[in-house]
Amino acid sequence: MPQPVPLVARARVSDRTGMVQLPGGTFRMGTDDSSGFAADGEGPIREVELDPFLIDRFAVSNDDFAAFVEASGYVTEAERYGWSYVFAGFLASELRRISPRLEATPWWAGVEGAQWRSPEGPGSTLQGRADHPVVHVSWDDAQAYAQWAGKRLPTEAQWEYAARGGHEQRRYSWGEELTPGGAHMANIWQGRFPVKNTLDDGFAGTAPVDAFPPNDYRLHNMAGNVWEWCADWWTTDHDTAVQQNPPGPSTGSAKVMRGGSYLCHESYCNRYRVAARTSNTIGSAGGNLGFRCVADVFGSQRAT
Repeated sequence: MPQPVPLVARARVSDRTGMVQLPGGTFRMGTDDSSGFAADGEGPIREVELDPFLIDRFAVSNDDFAAFVEASGYVTEAERYGWSYVFAGFLASELRRISPRLEATPWWAGVEGAQWRSPEGPGSTLQGRADHPVVHVSWDDAQAYAQWAGKRLPTEAQWEYAARGGHEQRRYSWGEELTPGGAHMANIWQGRFPVKNTLDDGFAGTAPVDAFPPNDYRLHNMAGNVWEWCADWWTTDHDTAVQQNPPGPSTGSAKVMRGGSYLCHESYCNRYRVAARTSNTIGSAGGNLGFRCVADVFGSQRAT
């Protein structure tokens, strides 16, 4: 069950510093690109109308989340469960040996003591990572932060509209090429997954929230680095009629995640494309999962 945010925290006025106001309007959501994953429900392309809204330029950082915890006393679900998932390649040999793996994805290890303050488990810290995105946060945790900050999680439509940066049907948030002119535009896996990361983009794990150039809406890291929670329940059944401010299904068993992460590689998870999507249960957390927030433009219709 989600932990309620203290009433004193709920009264906080939204701080819109560091947010960008987007104009809204009609855009074409999804893709019919055959290189996508049909089972993920990336298509069909459908028209969506959105009211103007504000969105964080950056994913919520460790410093941001620390301020929330200090003010509210919030304890994340990973802390209460006592463990979370960590990429096994980041673990010392003994911790790797004793931490159980997921059968389908054995590069993930369930590590006792892994949580947002100790991303790789016991002995790890946030030193040097104050400006990296917070990780090991569940959907409930992200929702609690957004409530405290006077904001909310973006709808999936808002997230994709923002990631497109004002361009129709581009493959990536910056254009059609993954590395235009040889430049790395996102923190993803290079090399042979999961055994060899050449670190061509400069990062093994998370990168600072402003590490790569912004898209044309001035938003950083809308691809790679960490998956970002959205407000919507997951579905692959999309209405092709024009939708206005779609909130997603009213119920479900998992929430949408967008953007891909530092572990995404073309060999199995090229979900750093703008239209790519996946999901996770609301209590799930891991070392590559974070979020950013949105807020309403005063005087406009609420988008959820």
